[in-house]
Amino acid sequence: MSSGQSHVRCLLCEEDGGRVLYRNDLLRVIEVVDSQFADYPGHLRVILNRHVSEMTDLPRNEAQALFHAVLAAERVLHEVLSPDKVNLASLGNQVPHLHWHVVPRFTDDAHFPDSVWASRKRDIPGSTLMERRRRAQLIGESLRLALT
Repeated sequence: MSSGQSHVRCLLCEEDGGRVLYRNDLLRVIEVVDSQFADYPGHLRVILNRHVSEMTDLPRNEAQALFHAVLAAERVLHEVLSPDKVNLASLGNQVPHLHWHVVPRFTDDAHFPDSVWASRKRDIPGSTLMERRRRAQLIGESLRLALT
């Protein structure tokens, strides 16, 4: 049995994992709604719909389709939010269900230049965060257009 076939209980098999912005038979793209990432409007996850833990467990066409969605999400974040950088991460250490984080980063964000999982370095002005949240509301429509 491959590493993507066995599991006992998986949060991403049981729940969407956030606010769904796009879904097809293979995957879903969600906006992360988690207090840990409240300072990161536009933090997306591209999640495989079935339980698999590694990219190499996927047939080539599915791996390409999944990565196409990751790249589309990155492009949309650049277009809508104009971040200084977009971080892509597929970890799966705590949730071994194949998913990619697509995180817009700004040099003035709470953790920059460290990862969003590192210790907080600074607070973001409320007005800056409100503007980023306002612009992030446009991500869903742009993403649907990019993926359909």
